[in-house]
Amino acid sequence: MDQQSLESILVDLHLRGIRFLNTVDSTNDEAWRWIENGAPHGALVIADEQTAGRGRLQRHWTTAAGSGLAFSLVLLSPPLDPRLLSRLIGVGSVATCLALRSQYCLPAQVKWPNDILLDQRKAGGVLVEARWNGEVLQGVVIGIGINIAPKSVNPDILPTEQLSFPATCIEDALGRPVDRMELLHAILLEFFSWFPKLNLPDFMEAWENCLAYRNQWVELSSWNEALQSAQEPALPQVTIGKVIGLNADGSLQLMARSGKLVTAQVGEIHLRPTSFPQPG
Repeated sequence: MDQQSLESILVDLHLRGIRFLNTVDSTNDEAWRWIENGAPHGALVIADEQTAGRGRLQRHWTTAAGSGLAFSLVLLSPPLDPRLLSRLIGVGSVATCLALRSQYCLPAQVKWPNDILLDQRKAGGVLVEARWNGEVLQGVVIGIGINIAPKSVNPDILPTEQLSFPATCIEDALGRPVDRMELLHAILLEFFSWFPKLNLPDFMEAWENCLAYRNQWVELSSWNEALQSAQEPALPQVTIGKVIGLNADGSLQLMARSGKLVTAQVGEIHLRPTSFPQPG
């Protein structure tokens, strides 16, 4: 992977800027540095090695050289509509899942809100960051990390996460080598196909169709009591519910065992299949 080969394979996407780095701390951080120096809307930052990437809750996401995909897209306003921000994590997740399905026939799903699963094993994730200048949206960066080769599997994943969702990579799931640039092209093609449709019912339908554990019972556990108490109404510390689908803002809708509908906002909880007896 290098600058010239990337520009060649992505030429049909008409990206207004591509920045390749052999190694970087975080592709999201590099994207923000580029924004400060005039990055165009739709610019791509991609690195062969990422040493200090991150997921939600500042969890580490490293990418060993030659082993995975670590890239970030720059979205600016205008033309980005701030009212659609809550759906951006969905378009990154949908693009990745659909690319894996169409390119390799892999059963990729989204573990709400941002993890990419293959047979209940974590293969990647999506991180969306927005910055504001007062009430004006400065820009958004969407970071996507995918484990491709076996050495890309992050050894720093928390043991509690590994128990529920062990890490995997695309090559282990597929049983053969994968061309990283081929997969990158497929993901970006899906992304720029769905991005103009964020406000359409078709996009929400596609997002829900990628949702893991739909119509299944799961356990929702809050990770931050202070954050939880700041919400009105606050979620209980642990909720058992059946995944119904998504609301228009991307929040998760569940049916509790009492029959009451519960809404979980992005960032409030983590999700795993319930280990408790499921109600009928």
